[in-house]
Amino acid sequence: MGKDKLRRFAENETFPNMFQYKYEDLKNSEGFALKGSWKKNFFKNNNPIVLELGCGKGEYTVGLAKQYPNKNFIGVDIKGARMWRGCKTSVEEKINNVAFVRTHIQVLDMYFAENEVSEIWITFPDPQLKKPNKRLTSPRFLDLYSKILIEKGIIHLKTDSQELYDYTLNEVLLAHKKTILLSTNNLYGSDILEDVISIRTFYESIYLNQGKPITYIKFQL
Repeated sequence: MGKDKLRRFAENETFPNMFQYKYEDLKNSEGFALKGSWKKNFFKNNNPIVLELGCGKGEYTVGLAKQYPNKNFIGVDIKGARMWRGCKTSVEEKINNVAFVRTHIQVLDMYFAENEVSEIWITFPDPQLKKPNKRLTSPRFLDLYSKILIEKGIIHLKTDSQELYDYTLNEVLLAHKKTILLSTNNLYGSDILEDVISIRTFYESIYLNQGKPITYIKFQL
């Protein structure tokens, strides 16, 4: 492991808004201390909680937090060296409505209680072309999200993968009669504005420079 990665891992341990625990430790204890009390005991407010899953460098999480100070944002990813950038920025700029959780997405319900999350962003996930069950919009993951989302909570999917877009829209959402609020297979060629295009992730900028169309779905479970 490179020295830069080790330095970032060490610095992650010092950030007050970075949470990372071994699965075994959570399973063998009484669980994550903030589960069910993120608003009261960490953010110290009663604002809605928004997750970004697979947040990478955390630029979208931090960007949304700046844009919406009346909401609380939590980036989730397993890559600590990447998350370091977003976490460090939020600490340096004293953005108090941001946190990061380093964990696998399939154990989200160990960190968040029923009806604790208002909104979820899934930004440029691995489309898992050969393993549909591992896609973050597969039925098993949607079932997981439904455990922690409020009633009529919103999920956003942004991806450059036409395959993942088609799968999510047709094989999952329409097939299982979910509520689709917005969808487009060419986001930047559409009239959809708001926060959907006002913030770009690192990978989104790369895909746009390559001329790839960005797709987008906004839906409810």
